[in-house]
This record gives sequence, C-alpha cells and structure tokens, in this order.
Amino acid sequence: MSPLIQLVGLTKHYGAFRALSDVNLSILPGCTGLLGPNGAGKSTLIKVLLGLVRTTAGSGHVLGIPLGSQTTSIRSRIGYMPEDDCYIHGLSGIETLQVAARLTGMEPTEAIRRGHEILDFCGAGQERYRAVETYSTGMRQKLRFAMAIVHDPELLILDEPTSGLDPEERIAMLNRIRILSRDFGKTVLLCTHILPDVQYVCSRVVILAAGQVRISDSLEQLSQLPSPALFVRFHGSAERFQAALSHRRITSQISGPQQLQISGTAEQHQLTIWAAATEADCLIRGLQPSRNSLEQIFLDAVRQVQHAHS
Repeated sequence: MSPLIQLVGLTKHYGAFRALSDVNLSILPGCTGLLGPNGAGKSTLIKVLLGLVRTTAGSGHVLGIPLGSQTTSIRSRIGYMPEDDCYIHGLSGIETLQVAARLTGMEPTEAIRRGHEILDFCGAGQERYRAVETYSTGMRQKLRFAMAIVHDPELLILDEPTSGLDPEERIAMLNRIRILSRDFGKTVLLCTHILPDVQYVCSRVVILAAGQVRISDSLEQLSQLPSPALFVRFHGSAERFQAALSHRRITSQISGPQQLQISGTAEQHQLTIWAAATEADCLIRGLQPSRNSLEQIFLDAVRQVQHAHS
C-alpha cells in the first residue's frame, strides 16, 4: 500500500518555539490514531497537512500533492472535523450542510440531496430543521462530522470527534467512522485523547511528543510483548497459585487482584496451569495471551521524551 501522507524531515518553528522537529511519517490507507499530550504538535501537524501553515524545513506530500502547492486542491479532497464549533448562527442544520457542500463546488440541488443523505447517516432527525445555535453538544458533534464528509472526501482528519458525547452516542460515532473506513475505503486520521477510541476503530497509531514522532506502528505489533506471556484471571489465593506454578518451574507475577502474568504460551503450559490451579484450590476465569496496553505504550513514549529533556 502506498502512503496517502508522506512527510520527511518536517520542522515548524513559531519564532523560537519548535512545534515540530524533524518529523518523518507515513500514513497508510485505513484508520490511524494520532495521539500525544497537550503541546505535542498535533494541531500544528494537522494545519500543515491542510496547507494552513508553511513549514520551516522538510518536505512531503498529501494525496500525491506536494506540501505547499495546490492547497485548495488538497483541501477539496480532505474532510476535516475541527474540535471547536464552526457553524453560522441563524442557519438550520440542513442549511449548514448545504453551504458546506456548495463550498466544495457541488451544485445546489445535489448539495441539498447530499446534505439530507449525510444527516440521515449521522442519525439526525427533525433537528436538522432547527437553528444550529440551539443544538446540544452531541448534535453539534454530529453536524461537524457531517460537514467533514458531505463532499465524499478521500481522507478524513477528525479532531476529538467523540468529545462531550454520552456513552451511547460515542459508540454510534465510532461505528460511523469504522463504517467509512472499512466499507467505503476512507483513510482516517483520528486525533484524540481517548485511548479506547483508538483501540476501537484504528489499526495503526502515531504518538507525538515534544514535536517528534515517538511511535508509528500497527496496534497489533505494538501490543506484543518482547517475550510471550499469558494473562490469567482466577478466584482464589494468588500466593498459593504462584507457589503451585513455581513448583512446576513456571515463572509468574501478580498483575492485579486475582490476576497473574505467566511466562510462556498456552501451548507450552495450559495443562500445567490448570493442574496448578486445582492444587491451589483456584478457579480459572480467563486465560489469554498478555499484551501491552495502549495506555502503557503512550505513557512510556511520553516519559522517554520528558526524561531526555530533563
């Protein structure tokens, strides 16, 4: 697969402040999570991709177009959902969608048809006929999302799309994003602070910290431990279970209340683990391969930068 976004040595200064530092990055088709603490450079990176700011150094291309050239053409092929509200007071939801579609060059009749189609997809009912300034937080999120996809873009850049949503609406939004990526072939760059959202819809993750790319890899690859291990949940005494495993020359460590991490694979130790549990009078509730959590991966990446600058 060819990358839709390719950046080489990208650097951006705001006066003496370096927002991006020698960023080398490839974004492949599919859904990628863009993570980073506040001030990491995520917003600056998005502005660079949209052609809203010029870089200080480096090069790259978006959708095959070199950065800094044909910015109008680039933006016409990208759907951008900003974190903040971007509507015009006095317009209804459907009128707002019609304006957004017309700005991309769509004919008036097609713009109104497409607006209704997208609002149906976003789960907007009769609210579409109300003034946008009367909308709830959830409805404003739907409207911003609809504005980002009304012109059927190839690439979606979504900034905190589930912020402020209740649990039901959050899952509905994530399912829409997943449908667009999986069923309609859209490439999605999901910028968020909510790590479970990335795990729900993304296959790859990019972590920025202090303007640098610290991690860019698949979630599958990142979640694998350096050596295989098993995560066991059980009822009973962890100490007795550990002792029974140790007697059978199996290394383990307590990872939580009634939870053990055991070195090795199920193929190597499954029968022995069950025998040790029986001896320790423990009831196994779950047995699965251990994986690095995205939260731990994120914290480790950020701490490495903090340590390097301390």
